[in-house]
Amino acid sequence: MLLAVDIGNSNIVFGVHSSNAWQQQWRICTDPSKMPDEYAVLFRDLLREEGLSGKDMDQVIISSVVPSLTGKIREMVNKLTGQKALVVGPGIKTGLKIRIGNPSELGSDIVCNCVGAWNLFQSSCIVVDFGTALTFTALSNQCEVLGVSIAPGLQSAAEALSEHTAQLPQVWLEPPAKVLGTNTIQSIQSGVVYGYTGMVEYLIDKIREDMGSKLPVVATGGKSSVIAPLTNRFTRIEPWLILEGLRLIAEKNRL
Repeated sequence: MLLAVDIGNSNIVFGVHSSNAWQQQWRICTDPSKMPDEYAVLFRDLLREEGLSGKDMDQVIISSVVPSLTGKIREMVNKLTGQKALVVGPGIKTGLKIRIGNPSELGSDIVCNCVGAWNLFQSSCIVVDFGTALTFTALSNQCEVLGVSIAPGLQSAAEALSEHTAQLPQVWLEPPAKVLGTNTIQSIQSGVVYGYTGMVEYLIDKIREDMGSKLPVVATGGKSSVIAPLTNRFTRIEPWLILEGLRLIAEKNRL
């Protein structure tokens, strides 16, 4: 049984895989101030609700883009499961070829998503991850990471708007009934949700143009459910793609 954990800036996503299927997947808020014991209680309780225990795990893999939490979570899962966690980073087998200027700059979340996307399509494709940052990553037919486009994520944009203006509140992101809002909340929802839909479509079209092919596109990440239904650009919607990428990397590195 595999425990896969992705530590992101906004959420920690983790899941348990066994018998060729995901038994359960969870998404919790990232809190760098929490201690390993606090995370252990949370993980233990969520596993227990599904009739699972940390000791059921025979393999653990972690991806992290939050350095201050990497050691804490690794320490926690090591104690919880009795297994030494594999951390995605330099020296780990992924099957990807990184064709960018400085491969060490590529986040482990992008690496995992690309591994998952390659497994889906077995061809060139685009991965769009709706996380704290909104990322667009292109893969070639030779499983090469060709480059990335990065923009602020939807929630990041909405929070920045609220933080830097005196009278605009934080809002729940969902498509309003009309593009022109008749109150402040609808107006912010319209600008962020519909505005980002246009940006997503434009960047996908530009990447396809640059690559000379109408290649498939997969949407993933916590906010994919907000934008994906509003456009026809996505071939697949896989909110948990990063966990599937982690599973595949764990298989490649199993001793």
